[in-house]
Amino acid sequence: QVQLVESGGGLVQAGASLRLSCAASGRTFGSYAMGWFRQAPGKERECVATINWIAASIWYADSVKGRFTIFRDNAKNTLYLQMNALKPEDTAVYYCAKGSSAWSARSETAYDSWGQGTQVTVSS
Repeated sequence: QVQLVESGGGLVQAGASLRLSCAASGRTFGSYAMGWFRQAPGKERECVATINWIAASIWYADSVKGRFTIFRDNAKNTLYLQMNALKPEDTAVYYCAKGSSAWSARSETAYDSWGQGTQVTVSS
């Protein structure tokens, strides 16, 4: 079982940037797709960005396209989410997740390991 640990969240003002990191244990990180999800208070968890095992296929939710960048360093077993031009509506707990295959997907059912989440709060 892969262990995932997110970091990098915090409280920032609108327009600021944050970089989230997700450190994975184990030697199989590079074989699987990864994703970032978020859950705002009172809302369902939503998929924000996905990346396949070799970063050849990347997807973003329309709400973050052009502002967020997902990337991975398979040598360091780490997934990242660079978040620029943050908005108050980006406030949520952000989770990284490991896919059950090499190919990325937006459905939560395609992911079999989850981190504990990191809080991102954007003030106006």
